[in-house]
Amino acid sequence: MSKKTALITGITGQDGSYLAELLLEKGYKVHGTVRRLSSPNYSRIESIRDQVTIHDADLCDPLSLYNALEKSKADEVYNLAAQSFVATSWQQAILTGDMTGVGVTRMLEACRIVNPKIRFYQASSSEMYGKVVETPQKESTPFYPRSPYAVAKLYGHWITVNYRESFNMYAVSGILFNHESPRRGIEFVTRKITDAVAKIKAGKQDFLYLGNLDAKRDWGYAKDYVEAMWLMLQQDVPEDFVISTGETHSVEEFCELAFSRAGLDWKKYVKIDPRFVRPAEVDLLLGDCTKAKEKLKWKPKTSFKSLVNMMVDSDLAHQGLM
Repeated sequence: MSKKTALITGITGQDGSYLAELLLEKGYKVHGTVRRLSSPNYSRIESIRDQVTIHDADLCDPLSLYNALEKSKADEVYNLAAQSFVATSWQQAILTGDMTGVGVTRMLEACRIVNPKIRFYQASSSEMYGKVVETPQKESTPFYPRSPYAVAKLYGHWITVNYRESFNMYAVSGILFNHESPRRGIEFVTRKITDAVAKIKAGKQDFLYLGNLDAKRDWGYAKDYVEAMWLMLQQDVPEDFVISTGETHSVEEFCELAFSRAGLDWKKYVKIDPRFVRPAEVDLLLGDCTKAKEKLKWKPKTSFKSLVNMMVDSDLAHQGLM
């Protein structure tokens, strides 16, 4: 039996790097796309760089997507590339809509034309629930997006459903709740906190400025969540799934645990800055992943406390403190 081949858009990101490692362990040939930048950042895939094939491609450029599919001969496509930072989406709403939303259509259309038998995974987001109408949120919960990012993700979600129903393609969305790791981008609040903890501990930073400490999120470990992505493409019938931990914690709780891990009192260092308060806030996200547990036999393995400790320890090590 020949090896399966996967193409991961956004392979150099947090999720892309963990997914690439998982697929290599499972014997896949792994290809990935990166946008042409003056100095691309391969740090997250440095350890597997010689085991993956990289293609220059951009979700805003259809021809580059066709070329990547033709060259890779992919059996599975994991669409993880996006403008993925919520705060930026208000400043760059049109770019976010084009890349994070319409970009999904370009990728699906490329798959349909090059090989409609490709199995397609779309990275949907819990941010689509936004101003939640029920708690916890499950696959049938109505969406109420509260940012240009969330609106774009919702377009990507529904166009994936549309291609599945219109063209009988194996196309699914994983509605992933917040998932973090030491590889999380520095602009995201969890990594912003753990990086600040390490720098404060090292005497390189005095304070940490945040927005809404009361916002609650369902935080899991990215490495656990990429396994769910893979499982979604191994089923007989294509379906969408919520992936979450079923627990919710506030930004304040995250701060308390993170600073405590470094022997610090968070209240001495955290200050509120109105610049970091969203124009339209998402107050509470809490996922119900019962369907994933039953049908995919998937469940989260990493506790909230373990996740926070892992991220703090990694950033302390970056500062030479571990």
